[in-house]
Amino acid sequence: MLSKARTYQGVIAVGSAALMGFAPNVLAQATAEASRLETVTVEGNRLYEMLPSEVTGGYSVDAATVGTKTPASLRDIPQSVSVVTRDAIEDQNFTTLDQLGRRTPGLRVLSNDNGRSSIYARGFEYDEYNIDGLPAPMTSITGSVPSLAAFDRVEIMRGPSGLFNSTSEMGGIVNLVRKRPTYDPQGRISLGAGTDQQRSAQVDVSGPIDGDDGRVRGRLMIDRTHHGEFVDRNTNRQNDIYAAIDVDLDDSTTLGLGYIHNSKDIRVNNGHPVGPNNELLYGSRSDFYGADWNDFDSYSNDWIAELTHRFDTGGFGRVAARYSNRNASYNYAFGGSALDDNERLTVAGIGSRIDQQSVALDASYSQPFAAFDSVSEFVLGADYKRFDTDTESGRSRSLTGNRVTRDKLNELSYVDVLGAARATGRGYSHTDTRLEESGLYGKLTLRPVDPLALIAGARVSHYDIDLEDRATDTYENRSDSKVTPYAGVVFDVDENHSLYASYSQVFKPQTAEGPDGNLIEPREGDQYEVGVKGSYLSGDLNARLSAFRLYDDNRAGTPPDTGVSYAVPIGKMRIQGAEFEVTGSVTDQWDVIAGYTYLDTEVQQSGDDRDDAIFLLMPQNVVNLWTQYDFAGETLNGLRVGAGMTAMSGFNSSAGVDAPGYAVFDAMIGYDFNDNVSGQLNFNNVFDREYYNRVGGVNTFNMPGAPANVMATLSYDF
Repeated sequence: MLSKARTYQGVIAVGSAALMGFAPNVLAQATAEASRLETVTVEGNRLYEMLPSEVTGGYSVDAATVGTKTPASLRDIPQSVSVVTRDAIEDQNFTTLDQLGRRTPGLRVLSNDNGRSSIYARGFEYDEYNIDGLPAPMTSITGSVPSLAAFDRVEIMRGPSGLFNSTSEMGGIVNLVRKRPTYDPQGRISLGAGTDQQRSAQVDVSGPIDGDDGRVRGRLMIDRTHHGEFVDRNTNRQNDIYAAIDVDLDDSTTLGLGYIHNSKDIRVNNGHPVGPNNELLYGSRSDFYGADWNDFDSYSNDWIAELTHRFDTGGFGRVAARYSNRNASYNYAFGGSALDDNERLTVAGIGSRIDQQSVALDASYSQPFAAFDSVSEFVLGADYKRFDTDTESGRSRSLTGNRVTRDKLNELSYVDVLGAARATGRGYSHTDTRLEESGLYGKLTLRPVDPLALIAGARVSHYDIDLEDRATDTYENRSDSKVTPYAGVVFDVDENHSLYASYSQVFKPQTAEGPDGNLIEPREGDQYEVGVKGSYLSGDLNARLSAFRLYDDNRAGTPPDTGVSYAVPIGKMRIQGAEFEVTGSVTDQWDVIAGYTYLDTEVQQSGDDRDDAIFLLMPQNVVNLWTQYDFAGETLNGLRVGAGMTAMSGFNSSAGVDAPGYAVFDAMIGYDFNDNVSGQLNFNNVFDREYYNRVGGVNTFNMPGAPANVMATLSYDF
């Protein structure tokens, strides 16, 4: 055992030292109290000590921190929150956040290459993702949608969360919780291969570095994934490295450091054109409407640092920082028109270079206290973020001068689209944007009587947005201060059910120019939500039924019937709907994720006929289902089986491209050969349903779903 521990110490110490920059969060490994009423006491919030989902297993967790800052049970958060655990991620073989989003209740993914898709909730795109509560931008075109290898679980909040993320989008926030170094040595080696050239390999080792006491712990993970190539010539490879060190400075203080690297190499597939009668092209899923030299390359680095301290008073303090840098470059050709009767089309092109840096800082203190013969809690904090984005792009509506066949498009001679735009000035843009925000926030959870929790909070923010257009040598700036309120109530009807209601708010600075040449006012989002949450089987199974209405005001639009080119904040959207979700473990062997989403959108005021373009792509009805059963302890001991379905009603695009609804079925079978070796087969689209999961213009972004495929994975745990 001693030699085994030393082996781990050497591997982790060398790998972590070589890859570290500086980094984050603490995950103290102690058992959380089972009783709902004992999770928060005057001595402290015991949910800070919750175990990671890779340890507890199953599809449920005790609590979440997304949108709350302090960990709270799902029943105590008066908004719609989902948590996807490590078991759920592995059972469904998710490698990127957009893959997870396609099968998660309440989310809608406008598909592109894996790692470059757009993820939506309630009609709005997630434009940030948090790592341990620290934000950085997330955009599909830069390929900054994260992979999941480094994370223990994914926490998803739907709807505005302006108390802690005031300049984020209306649809909500996503928080990825890192895998943490472990006190005991452990490791896993996984290899995968499948149809359509799918391949994967991963090594993940963790344990103490300083000896048996584990006061210094490290973790090192290396992952390589080659996504499926069901479209001819389309390739998608990504690499991930994760290194982390946690150091117990004393019994109450922990320093955490982490580093995450991701790189992508993709031959871009931009989807199909439509036919001459505006029809979708069925029977041609493998057709590639691009050039052989299509290329997308990106890399990102995240450095995370966190210091936490548990006070003798029961309080908990945290200071954390995240620095991210992302670089992407791409150059590709795609369809510039619909196909004509001779199956020819024009060819468009785009090339771009994007450099992005972001900084996020957060300091908070939470404290339970006695009041009204019960235990309440407050949190106070301050944060800061800065997002810098330098984007240089070139576009061409015609790379060939005439229509060509798909084969000729595939064989098109190389064109440097960005270089040509720089030289001529046609289709060229170069912008440098900085969004800077600082804020003070506070939240109080008051329990005047045991069944009732009143939640109130506010944030005072100051933001500054700078937009420099280097192509036209112009500069614009807008800064302001805003107060973002938050209110919620949770009432425990009985041991298993809680009623809740909440009001949340958010704002989003815009880069459109008004009649005075200055940037217009931010968009503002308000959401009203009510619902009932249930917790069953000692918290292993959670359910939620919610209804919401969301208003999006001050959207940039052109004044109607004026012929002017400037924008004014006149747009107003109303989004409402309902969601039902059940997640967790029915028994120790049976896990389930099921959900239904209904969404209704309305453009109440607009200066642009295309203001509803994105909302047209949101199906009114979506059903998600995944379940798996483990035959542990029975005649078929070691066998695991799973099955799932994703179904949605029809949708269309502003270009008039209609997609019918569809249902796709998936399955999984796994087997544990012994305590160390396990295998798994994932079958996707088992009935080989042909469908489109996204539509766009007549020329592009009409994305067929993948055909039937299978992925086999073999894992060795040690």
